[in-house]
Amino acid sequence: QLQLVESGGGLVQPGGSLRLSCAASGFTLDYYVIGWFRQAPGKERERVSCINRSGGSTNYADSVKGRFTISRDNAKNTVYLQMNSLKPEDTAVYYCASANRAYCSGPFASWGQGTQVTVSS
Repeated sequence: QLQLVESGGGLVQPGGSLRLSCAASGFTLDYYVIGWFRQAPGKERERVSCINRSGGSTNYADSVKGRFTISRDNAKNTVYLQMNSLKPEDTAVYYCASANRAYCSGPFASWGQGTQVTVSS
């Protein structure tokens, strides 16, 4: 059974950092693009970042460019989202999702359960 599990969320002060992990089980991440999404209360889900299958191409929402970094370790079957200089507006539930293709364009088929990130003093 394909499963994605996010971890690493929590409460952090503005300006702080967190690293989210997205661990895959039941399948090998090598063949999948992985996206990180977030949804804040009362807001639509937003794609934060995506990494292609090889890890050679990444993209970011304008709101996080320069602060967030996505990476993947296929040997560990895990994708990471390093979040620095966090702001209160980054507060949301963060989800990772996968799609069996080489590049980020297109819908995502499998989703994790989400991890809460709260940025507050």
